[in-house]
Amino acid sequence: MPSPLPIDLESLTSAQRDVFDALLRQVGELEELARRQEALIKELRHVLRGKRSEKLSEDERQLSFEDLEIAVADVEAAQAERKTPDNPRDRQKPPANRNLGNLPEALPRIEQVIEPESIECSCGCGQMHKIGEERSERLDIIPAQLRVIVTARPKYACRACADGIIQAPAPAHLIEGGLPSEGAIAYILVSKYADHCPLYRQSQILARSGIDIHRSTLAGRVGKAAFHLTPVVERLAEHLKTSSKLFMDETTAPVLDPGRGRTKTGYLWALARDDRAWGGDDPPGVVYHYAPGRGGEHAETFLKGFDGILQIDGYAGYNRLAKPERKDGKPIRFAYCWAHCRRKLREIFDRDGSEIAAEGLRRIAMLYAIEADIRGLDTDQRLAIRKARSAPLVVDFKIWLDEQRARVSAKSRLGEKLGYIARHWEGLQIFLEDGRVEIDSNSIENLIRPIALNRKNALFAGHDEGGIAWGRIASLIETAKINSVEPFAYIKATLKAIANGHPQSRID
Repeated sequence: MPSPLPIDLESLTSAQRDVFDALLRQVGELEELARRQEALIKELRHVLRGKRSEKLSEDERQLSFEDLEIAVADVEAAQAERKTPDNPRDRQKPPANRNLGNLPEALPRIEQVIEPESIECSCGCGQMHKIGEERSERLDIIPAQLRVIVTARPKYACRACADGIIQAPAPAHLIEGGLPSEGAIAYILVSKYADHCPLYRQSQILARSGIDIHRSTLAGRVGKAAFHLTPVVERLAEHLKTSSKLFMDETTAPVLDPGRGRTKTGYLWALARDDRAWGGDDPPGVVYHYAPGRGGEHAETFLKGFDGILQIDGYAGYNRLAKPERKDGKPIRFAYCWAHCRRKLREIFDRDGSEIAAEGLRRIAMLYAIEADIRGLDTDQRLAIRKARSAPLVVDFKIWLDEQRARVSAKSRLGEKLGYIARHWEGLQIFLEDGRVEIDSNSIENLIRPIALNRKNALFAGHDEGGIAWGRIASLIETAKINSVEPFAYIKATLKAIANGHPQSRID
């Protein structure tokens, strides 16, 4: 590259010319790194704020962030490596990285004290005295440790008589005669259903530590644990159905169909309570019910005993639950989701920039701005503010909706989306009548996401019974997570209690 400095190269010695050429090469390399870093940061901002980010799923966005941030860190490390150590500015500390995470006080501390080679004073007046110290903390990670618990039960007998032998009873185990402890079983469950690590991968990980346990053996342990945990999950479902308002949604759960040599589509139906937005007394919880199909009869079975308000999307399979002849309960009222209405309009706007869709999005955004203001308030306050501020906006929205439907063909894409909103209009207004009701069903969609992640990693369940076990264990893990309870600790403690004969009458 041409020299940026007015230097007479002919006047330089050979050694000086070599140094000059080396500096030019270094400048070129740094400029290339800077260009690369600028391009990566531009891409990162585009993923974060650009229009295309609307079309990415949450998982896809997170993967984009991870890879781009890794690349940016790579460039920064290369820049730091190429800095000249003789320059005082380069010896300054790098800017602090504020996103380092926290180090909880409960974590064990391993203290290392690094003493100087000698504390003798250089002037010969003896040993120096300690006047302070500098302390720093770093997070260290030890990979999962495998250990063997050896249980010894000594036998005692009297030398003077023959009254028998005394020995402590053997501790109870969830799997009698099996190798795994309750902690090992809990680890397998959490790895599969919380961390989305399929059993065959867990088998490979264990093999690296010299433990040869086949995937089928791990599957047997998961199945037995799911069986023993069933009463806990069933009681959790009973608790949820005592609420007067719940969320429900369903997502696909591919299941292997051996007779046809391919997978069939099963479904996990999520039933959840989440009253945290208005400070409800009942803790949040979720139960996943597996069913081989998406028919409304499955929802009717899972909701047996529930008679309140159900927050759902617009799936027509639920309609049978609102009929007077509903089995096992009174007709259910549906609170529909404004977020789904927004998505319908967003699809049209992204496709052709429709002004009608844009206006609908602006009107819905005004409702969501009010919801952001009232989040965390009690139900009476939420309801009062909604009646004062949101209700007039909803009335105006309906007038606008009717006007647009009269102008647009019902068979057009936009007409179909507007018709969807109109068909669900009654349920879209329920949030104006009850301060406990949310404006959308996003809470349940967030609880569906872990199921989708596990589906991506495991591809499918091996059998309908596997889908049932999947739902049971995921119910406890996700309920623990939304209550800020560490899933492994909870599952381990629960399995230990079951192994020790905890009575079903005290499941609560």
